[in-house]
Amino acid sequence: MDNYADYDALGLAELVRKGDVSAGELLSEAVGRAEAAQKDLNCFSAMFPDYAEKQIADGLPDGPFTGVPMAVKDLGFEIKGLPITNGSQAFKGNIAPHDSVMCKRYKAAGFTLFGQTTSPEFGLTTTTESTLYGQTANPWDTTRTSGGSSGGASATVAAGVIPLAHASDGGGSIRIPAGCTGLFGMKPSRGRTPMGPSTTEGWNGQSTHHAVSRSVRDNAALLDLVHGMEIGSRYDAPHESRSYLSALDSDPGSLKIALWDTAPNGTKPDPDAQAGLDATAKLLEDLGHKVEIAGPEFDGEALGKGLMVTVSAAIAMVMEARGEALGRELGPDDMEPITARFVELGNTIPMKELMKATQSSITAGLIYDRFLVDGGYDMILSPTMSRVPDKLGVLSLAPESMDGYSEAVTSFAAWCAISNQAGSPAMSVPLHWTDANLPIGIMFGARCGREWELYQLAGQLERAAPWADRKPPVWVG
Repeated sequence: MDNYADYDALGLAELVRKGDVSAGELLSEAVGRAEAAQKDLNCFSAMFPDYAEKQIADGLPDGPFTGVPMAVKDLGFEIKGLPITNGSQAFKGNIAPHDSVMCKRYKAAGFTLFGQTTSPEFGLTTTTESTLYGQTANPWDTTRTSGGSSGGASATVAAGVIPLAHASDGGGSIRIPAGCTGLFGMKPSRGRTPMGPSTTEGWNGQSTHHAVSRSVRDNAALLDLVHGMEIGSRYDAPHESRSYLSALDSDPGSLKIALWDTAPNGTKPDPDAQAGLDATAKLLEDLGHKVEIAGPEFDGEALGKGLMVTVSAAIAMVMEARGEALGRELGPDDMEPITARFVELGNTIPMKELMKATQSSITAGLIYDRFLVDGGYDMILSPTMSRVPDKLGVLSLAPESMDGYSEAVTSFAAWCAISNQAGSPAMSVPLHWTDANLPIGIMFGARCGREWELYQLAGQLERAAPWADRKPPVWVG
């Protein structure tokens, strides 16, 4: 199928519906491309085409994506009987005991699940590198990161293996990989998508699941199919009466958008990222929107500490449970050096610090929404990253220099985590490439429950400044 990569996921599904191609033929195309991409990018932690073949043999349900191959992240997405390692040595050989709720919804949509993409250990950094699987490279420059923690997903889609892939986001892990590889990525509102059945939230509600994609419509159509409250969830995102896909049928009216150029920790965009912001602001104004330099004011130190405390407590709990399951105490060989620091902190912080961390997220949501409401803003614009994708090794959980790591990781994508803490939706849109042909994503955020409005703007931007024809040097499509 010479024109496989000319289609997005909905386009491939339409070919299957019309009988122009079979699900088995699409699977074969995806697997062949996955094997080619793996050689240059190391973007898969596991491949299981026999599982997808059995899905096809058993009969696929009639859904919007019937017959479309799908790869899922090695973190939080369980397929019964298949590996789930979370990028961690401690979970090497671990097998999922059940299908996750998201997995069941993907199957109902008609996807054939053929592979699992790489993640750093527990999604703890903004690159995709691990002792267990090695380094995942960026198709635009294989010496650089494809982002994290959904960097396997972003490399897979950007290289043309598949047009859409599962991803998750606890502090930017959908948007950062999308921004690093020239893709579209949407982080939904808190409570929008399921995480069960073992738990219904991650990192005290800061983590969420969705996808990276080449087209906006694939992303919107997928959210239509997988969103909705699951059994036992403590909260639900505000309901939307319209389909997310329908947002692409019209352009938004004139929006008032705040251009937020200084992150909560004081990080500012470098010249490359600033050029992307400036070009995006001009594009928005040409489309009839009003852009003002303004941004919410946060206590960056409190937010950073709150995120650290929350994640440390969560990782300490996970590793304790894993040690109990293995019947031994976990040691340095079971985890990355930075992960060990998280565990140490999580085992020693006073209980009141976790409550303070929770309150810092609540406060963040209040400040974020009040800024939008009081200023009459529809959205907030910022860079997804402050600079081009870093070289591999810089953001690794096994850094050569701890001081260098701390500076790099706190400054690379300093605007992203606030959306997780506030529980609000945010998207990275591929609107800028540098003179060196490296992508830098542009981020838009809105109030909780406003994904529809974000998709509507994304559709307008995609029509005004299309990116689908851009191909990276490593292209297997």
